[in-house]
Amino acid sequence: MSALFEPYPLRSLTVPNRVWMAPMCQYSAAMSGADTGVANDWHLAHYAARAAGGAGLILLEATAVVPEGRISPADLGIWNDTQVAALRRITRFLKSQNTVPGIQLAHAGRKASTGLPWQGGAPVGPDEHGWQPVGPSPLPFDDGHPVPDELTKAQLAEVVGHFAEAARRALDAGFEVAEIHGAHGYLIGEFLSPYSNRRTDAYGGSFENRTRFALEVVDAVRAVWPDELPLFFRISATDWLDEAGWTPDDTVRFAALLREHGVDLLDVSSGGNAPGVRIPTGPGYQVPFAARVRAETGLPVAAVGLITEPEQAEKIVANGEADAVLLGRELLRDPSWARRAARELGGEAHVPEQYHRSV
Repeated sequence: MSALFEPYPLRSLTVPNRVWMAPMCQYSAAMSGADTGVANDWHLAHYAARAAGGAGLILLEATAVVPEGRISPADLGIWNDTQVAALRRITRFLKSQNTVPGIQLAHAGRKASTGLPWQGGAPVGPDEHGWQPVGPSPLPFDDGHPVPDELTKAQLAEVVGHFAEAARRALDAGFEVAEIHGAHGYLIGEFLSPYSNRRTDAYGGSFENRTRFALEVVDAVRAVWPDELPLFFRISATDWLDEAGWTPDDTVRFAALLREHGVDLLDVSSGGNAPGVRIPTGPGYQVPFAARVRAETGLPVAAVGLITEPEQAEKIVANGEADAVLLGRELLRDPSWARRAARELGGEAHVPEQYHRSV
């Protein structure tokens, strides 16, 4: 039996396999008008293909809890009922293919209001559907980026409430897993790292203070997310800045707290909080971060980062380095990667009846 294709229990759910789809922004929603942030035919086709391809769980892309929380004006949102109705169309199809639908709830913080990546991704202003970003401190992400407004304590409380409201809408939209986005230098990750958080109040300085906002978000979401459904948290295990930023030691310490606060699985990535950082990439380069969290805290983890081959993914799960793998670019290249891996490893993955002749 392939370890990669063993079912995985998560609270009341059973995910049919350990091949999961990582959240990847599509930058394809309407930028203005009544359909701002609304999932459309592109999103349905995109996610439906990976569900039909056998992925056990699909995490939808970073979905903003408020308009100013979008990375770009073309991001998905979940702050109104029109958005919920469109997302329900996607979750309904994913469930029909025996795929667990999940959503990543996000706020981009100081990295918000940027253009489409294939158009350069530079910051955009009001004349291009942009807005003023916010963050923990008035520090721009990079040269040429605007100085974000520093969030007040009252505004932080509002953001926490927005995450809770987004979780309620996600449940109404049919999602069965919620993931809080605390990685890649977006708002929650900005608070975690001393590189981007220079506050001197209760939300800055010490480790306890820098993690306060993240834990308040987790508590607010967990309070409205049903006990029978799992909650994930995505983290950048390191800023790749040594002691100047967030470190792997911080991640292990924080993971233990997340477990106490009701998080069921840590989605372990890295980087994104500082520009121009040289990251030593290679096959499975982020897996050791996930493996360390799992070994030292007992919190289940999903590994990401240049996981491309079925045998490679099988070893990660079989060796206990991670409970599941989250594939990104490889699922863009091959929507049916899970079914191909099942054939190679002797496992079983869902095959739509219409595709049985391909088995």
